[in-house]
Amino acid sequence: MTAAAPALPESAEAPPARDIVIDVHELTKSFNGRTVVDHVSMQVGKGRIHGFLGPNGSGKTTTIRLLCGLLTPDSGTGTCLGFDILTESDRIRRRVGYMTQRFSLYQDLSIRENLEFVARIYNLPDPRGKAQGAIDRLGLKGRENQLAGNLSGGWKQRLALGACILPQPALLLLDEPTAGVDPQARREFWSEIHALAAEGLSVLVSTHYMDEAERCHEIAYIAYGKLLVTGTVDEVIAASHLYTWTVTGADIHPLQMELEKTGGIDMVAPFGTSLHVSGRDETALEAAIAPFRSRAGLTWQKGEPTLEDAFIDLMKRSEDNFR
Repeated sequence: MTAAAPALPESAEAPPARDIVIDVHELTKSFNGRTVVDHVSMQVGKGRIHGFLGPNGSGKTTTIRLLCGLLTPDSGTGTCLGFDILTESDRIRRRVGYMTQRFSLYQDLSIRENLEFVARIYNLPDPRGKAQGAIDRLGLKGRENQLAGNLSGGWKQRLALGACILPQPALLLLDEPTAGVDPQARREFWSEIHALAAEGLSVLVSTHYMDEAERCHEIAYIAYGKLLVTGTVDEVIAASHLYTWTVTGADIHPLQMELEKTGGIDMVAPFGTSLHVSGRDETALEAAIAPFRSRAGLTWQKGEPTLEDAFIDLMKRSEDNFR
């Protein structure tokens, strides 16, 4: 069965109406008879970084495009930046910066030429000055005459972000922006995203990385078109209602196979030389692992569920709508 969205703690509160930039209800979208977004409702606050997570084909990108009027839903209603997503999508698009997974600027133009071209496309005053401002802000100085096609993944990422923010959008969409980028470049990228959010820019970002999800103000987990849970990282973990033990040992794969067949255990996930063993019934979980705790060579320690534990559990309880 498909998992229902866990209830968030009572402390979770919606932002004041004046701070809501996206407010949508029951959005649904199908392609070729397959429902890829299934009655999604949510709100996004101004100056917030909202992360979207989920397996490949789960509807993350389609949901993001529906939220901001880039796609028209089959049913549902809502507003983005104060405009109706059904009737005012053109006005929304003019206020949105969209950074796709694939680098989409001109490979045979330099960094400066790409940025000046974008500035002219948007009819911005002083395109040279605007391009230089983006170069300075994103640490591209000294590379401005380098061809975009010769840049590494991290530098291409900075250039793409610079092009997105040139027209000063009110909303920034990032579709898995750091895929294939080294850890230092990812860290620098996220520092800039947080700086932009602090200036009032609202950000929607899809990612597969748990550490990036933890950098978001709020996260949403989407599996096979259904929004399963949304909230802060702490709220999402709390809503999983998981109890977790960590067991370490020299050869834990056989143990994993045994634990997965044991009643009272809802999830077993490997993490290096350890296993996270989780269940939603604390008493049943402790009874299930009791016979294994006396085995030589194993160290058991009671712990706290992680964000990854919560997502793995949600994934296991979701139903693939393409089967």
